[in-house]
Amino acid sequence: MEHSWTMRPAGPADVEPIAELRAVVMRPDLERLGRYDEHRVRQRLRDGFSARHTSVIEADGAFAGSVALRPSETDENGHWLEHFYLAPALQGRGLGAAVLRTLLTRTDADDALVRLNVLQGSPARRLYERHGFTVESQDPVDVFMLRLPGAVHP
Repeated sequence: MEHSWTMRPAGPADVEPIAELRAVVMRPDLERLGRYDEHRVRQRLRDGFSARHTSVIEADGAFAGSVALRPSETDENGHWLEHFYLAPALQGRGLGAAVLRTLLTRTDADDALVRLNVLQGSPARRLYERHGFTVESQDPVDVFMLRLPGAVHP
């Protein structure tokens, strides 16, 4: 990977840069699915933002993205992987895989399962499948995926 990167805890000031990044990275998939709404795509992040469970990804010292790992309300030893966004210029270069490996090493150490949902047709689904996520259910818009503790990942 060509970038040095770190994760730091998110703070309240991070919500707007993350909301803006979400709008940029999700736009192609949402438009393809006929679901893009310029206000709603940002507001959904603002409404669900929890700095406590969110990390800001920085590459070469600059804002590069975000990821949240929220405790599940239904699985005692589970998490939801949410708000995993990377700046488009950094996608496809191994940064997302490195971040995901780091998080999954932690959840495996806690013997925790991880759930997420990804939009139908999103290229991100391949990243998740390579890291041991399998489809749990799906609808015309979302694919819900699950990864059991210790599932194979690169």
